Amino acid sequence: MRRVALVWLIADSLLCWAGWASDKPPAPIHDSAQAEQTLDSLPSYILGPDDQIMIRGIDLEEIGDKPIAVGTDGYISLPLLGRLKAAGMTVAQLETELKKQLVKYLHNPQLSVTISEFRSQPVSVIGSVKNPGIVQLQGRKTLVEVLSMAGGLLPDAGPQAKITRQGVKGSIPLKNCVWDPTQRYYIAEVNVKSIIKGLNPENNILILPNDIVSVPKADVIYVMGDVKKAGGFILNESETLSVLQVISLAEGFERTAALKSARILRGEPGTPSRTEIPVNLKDILAGKAPNLPLQSDDILFVPSSFVKSLGMRTVLSAAQLATYAAIYAH
Repeated sequence: MRRVALVWLIADSLLCWAGWASDKPPAPIHDSAQAEQTLDSLPSYILGPDDQIMIRGIDLEEIGDKPIAVGTDGYISLPLLGRLKAAGMTVAQLETELKKQLVKYLHNPQLSVTISEFRSQPVSVIGSVKNPGIVQLQGRKTLVEVLSMAGGLLPDAGPQAKITRQGVKGSIPLKNCVWDPTQRYYIAEVNVKSIIKGLNPENNILILPNDIVSVPKADVIYVMGDVKKAGGFILNESETLSVLQVISLAEGFERTAALKSARILRGEPGTPSRTEIPVNLKDILAGKAPNLPLQSDDILFVPSSFVKSLGMRTVLSAAQLATYAAIYAH
């Protein structure tokens, strides 16, 4: 029995070693308990190029009280000690190294290192935010905090944000986290608008250095023609809107609307062309025809009696021009 137990112990150790030694990133975490991410679960801040530190201590007048920048090569320059590698160290590790070096000049040197400016932890925030670009984490920040640093969401922002993370940093603690096809990055999506509304605060995860946060524009459905409020209407969290819902958002028809001659202009994938789908709004309102669902980028065109006489070719051209104008107005 002891031999069997010993064999199982050795086999288990070998399996653990093989998993640790593998260069392949660990599989994405899908269990909600495992995916929980807290401030204490992340490693201490690692100094990097362009960070600025303050060194204070007893009998260290030579160093002074001004911020010291970590150079692009990762080194700092100090009186007495010369050039020292700081990048890749935590504050505690740098303190230990400085004390070790100062023992040559001081008995039992006492000092502390603090970070005055965080500059080495960039996060790219792109898409439908006010100030897209690179923000510095300056410590530990959540998704909502990072979006706020980028100026917040624009009105046309979609509900979902996509997070891309380097595989070596571990998986993103969201249930839909997956590898990209190259298995070099983790990718996950989260409904950021529900977080802002306070519905899913557990999804307001911490963002790590070099993450990419992308907020695409929301899907839009357009209504043109003889309605009271033409324009584009954002789908937000809905996957679709019906014809009657869009007409309601457009505040109804004008008196001259030709309800029997409406059209849905639907794009054909991979081409600039649009297919016409006849819609009898009068029958839909009367419950005699189905209330058709509209898709993203659909145009519901409601002609007037005057426009109807010009022919559908002219109507289609005018609708397309109006659509392009509405899109660029966004």
